[in-house]
Amino acid sequence: MSLAPRAVLVHRTTEYEELLARHGTHGQAAFQLAARGRSVDEVRERHERNGRALAEVAAAVPLRWRQARVERADLDRFLFGPEDVVVVVGQDGLVANVAKYLTGQPVVGIDADPGRNPGVLVRHRPRDARRLLPSAAGAAAARTGADLLTMAEAVTDDAQRLLALNEIYIGPPGHQTARYTLRAPSAAPEAQASSGVLIGTGTGATGWLRSLWQQRSSALPLPAATDARLAWTVREAWPSPVTGTARVEGLLGAGERLGLVVESDRLVAFGDGMEADALELTWGQSVRVGVAETALRLVG
Repeated sequence: MSLAPRAVLVHRTTEYEELLARHGTHGQAAFQLAARGRSVDEVRERHERNGRALAEVAAAVPLRWRQARVERADLDRFLFGPEDVVVVVGQDGLVANVAKYLTGQPVVGIDADPGRNPGVLVRHRPRDARRLLPSAAGAAAARTGADLLTMAEAVTDDAQRLLALNEIYIGPPGHQTARYTLRAPSAAPEAQASSGVLIGTGTGATGWLRSLWQQRSSALPLPAATDARLAWTVREAWPSPVTGTARVEGLLGAGERLGLVVESDRLVAFGDGMEADALELTWGQSVRVGVAETALRLVG
């Protein structure tokens, strides 16, 4: 007998909750914000809107289903099951935060604050949950319209692994210069000194990757979210007698890998802006980045 589906509601602590944790009371939070020209009322209103969205989604979960909630800070300690339907209630970035912990479970993105979020990944309103959840689970999932969003994967020579939905950054943890040898497909290795390397998916091509692409006035065709391709770019490559700038951007197809051999005392690799969950890279270590076998199944 198979387990009933479990709806896992993913959310994050609101700004209002963080203010209360820092300042202790509503009055103190209001005083601190007023000193900075802000009103606590607007922050509390968004907090209450988020709470109403969570309550509406929770009420829409079918009665025979199991239900769990997990806050963003606890994602690395939460065990997702194969029968889970993941419901992200919040911002687009919260979908990226949870994606690396999944193995094909369907994800329903619920926009808790329409108008403030682009809605690229949180595509639905709380009222849609009652219709979407039953069709996203079990055998019905095969008939549900869902996009398979390409993810990036970094693997080190000592078998550390990192997944990301938007992008993977490899570079210095501070403002130092990253030194490494870049090994791009079908090209000779090149020693480089730069601010780091960014490898992004089509989903990430709407964010950080696009800003670098525009800054460079690049003609590189950025991938779409469902394309099994990645785009990579080197940030501020520095030419010197021993470092080059001939290979500063490119595309990676399925099966292709971009390699880096570290020539700094310490570099880091992290995904989707989560610096606290970074891979530590030391001198002589190598890391390879390419299209991940895992994709995010986002219910359309």
